[in-house]
Amino acid sequence: MERVTHVDRAREVLREAVEQSDDLVFFGGAGVSTASGIPDFRSEDGLYRQQFAYPPETMLSHSFYEAHPTEFFDFYRKKMVALGARPNRAHRKLAELEGSGPLTAVLTQNIDGLHQMAGSRNVLELHGSVHRNVCQGCGRVYPAEWVMATEGVPVCEECGGPVKPDVVLYEEPLDRRVLDAAADAVARCDTLVVGGTSLVVWPVAGLVDLFSGRRLVIVNKGATAMDGRADAVLDVDIARAFDF
Repeated sequence: MERVTHVDRAREVLREAVEQSDDLVFFGGAGVSTASGIPDFRSEDGLYRQQFAYPPETMLSHSFYEAHPTEFFDFYRKKMVALGARPNRAHRKLAELEGSGPLTAVLTQNIDGLHQMAGSRNVLELHGSVHRNVCQGCGRVYPAEWVMATEGVPVCEECGGPVKPDVVLYEEPLDRRVLDAAADAVARCDTLVVGGTSLVVWPVAGLVDLFSGRRLVIVNKGATAMDGRADAVLDVDIARAFDF
């Protein structure tokens, strides 16, 4: 296993992985979007290191959403929705690689929609998206801009039902169709690039166990739970690493 701490060498490793791949899949987490101004969760400046009335893990749980909906939406609007964020170099390069052929799928734990904004088409959103907000009564879907313009608990304009973000909260199951599609993509690809995630959130971290292709590359600032399985570990800023 090669461990890389210099950006220039990291770019070389990624370029080689792309050039030698026929079916490349990217699996990313919160670290992909930090260069776009969206904080991650577990780093030194991450969301879980900040002080709130309740722990973020509690406020992002289904039970908290049910018991304290007003507080949930106050936190959600302030910390989980970043409508001003724009794709960074990593998002744009991945969209470019999909357009040129070798990249077949982007698997993301992020809910910000930046991959699609950058131009990626085959994006599997494992934890949902802030850009879909669904009435629990009639099923009408509202955009994030509509939720941000409301106060308190948003209610449907048609039936008056509560509108819930289409994001996977703690205590909620993942969408089985999305998870199955992600598993199929990892199982069939010959190159898997994992980026911006410490691989500690299950069950999505277990997707890496399904990989049996030629090359596994991990790009993350800091160690991950799967470093020992990788062919190369790039301990560098992911946006800079994808600038090739």
